[in-house]
Amino acid sequence: MILALETSCDDTCAAVVTADGVIRSNVISSQGVHDRYGGVVPEVASRHHLELTGAVVEDALARAGTTLGEVDAIAVTQGPGLVGALLVGVATAKALAAAYALPLVPVDHLHGHVAASFLAPDPLEPPFLILIASGGHTLLARVNDHGWSEGSIELLGRTLDDAAGEAFDKGARLLGLGYPGGAALERLARDGDPHAFAFPSGAKVPRLDVSFSGLKTALLYKVRDLGEEEADRRRADLAASFQHAIVETLARRVEQALAREGGGSGSRSERLSIGGGVAANGPLRERLAQLVPDLHVPARELCTDNAAMIASAARYVAPLPFPSYLGLDAYATGERAL
Repeated sequence: MILALETSCDDTCAAVVTADGVIRSNVISSQGVHDRYGGVVPEVASRHHLELTGAVVEDALARAGTTLGEVDAIAVTQGPGLVGALLVGVATAKALAAAYALPLVPVDHLHGHVAASFLAPDPLEPPFLILIASGGHTLLARVNDHGWSEGSIELLGRTLDDAAGEAFDKGARLLGLGYPGGAALERLARDGDPHAFAFPSGAKVPRLDVSFSGLKTALLYKVRDLGEEEADRRRADLAASFQHAIVETLARRVEQALAREGGGSGSRSERLSIGGGVAANGPLRERLAQLVPDLHVPARELCTDNAAMIASAARYVAPLPFPSYLGLDAYATGERAL
């Protein structure tokens, strides 16, 4: 069994997963203090990780009905993410592993989002295309095998500026919905017309990359042009149109990638999975489901940041034996450029 820790942002997570990808426990403790600041404050997140990590690990072990003495390896998110938050997880993982002379498996956070698709009871076997869309990352890639080495993941496109989840949060803030705003914006959009306003969908961005900075600016100007009273009256239409633009931006790039990969109906190149917090968005799921015969979507709790996905990725990463990992450090940006 693998005990995994994930502390890359503001969720303190621990999970126990078996070697064949069965989740024994998956504990996520969300910090509810960042909404007052309108976004995640790195120092505050790090301090809360310090307070919560021990209890979250104990809870994960208890729910799995096991102990540290029965664990075969410790896995931890090494990066990318908020470096202070990552260091709490890395230091905790090193201490736990060293106490029992266990091997330690450092995992890339993005590999974790990919590896969420490998978990039981519905694992997806490579090759397939994957769209990862979250608050910190947006990328489209071809998954050739389970690993994270050169050739395992082929990057097809990525965001040139804001991530999709970041765009949702900024749009929600402009509409007075607070933080985090993705879910609130989706709820508001249900009562609106997605075609009420023509927001840009990044059609001129080259290759399979995406851009959301122009969309955010377009919403800002539209709110200003409408005026406070009219903008408030049409908030649902603004939310629906803004959401539609994000969904279409992502869907068009996925559609282009599928066409580029080639193959007729039922071919392996048409297999698509999605991950990241934005994968929980209903309209995005519905739109992508129109593009492939069978869209693979992990459970919602496996789309947002969690430790089960880190444990899943760790199954395909070479572990570091004790004591070689004692000098292991975290990294804030991608260690291996995709």
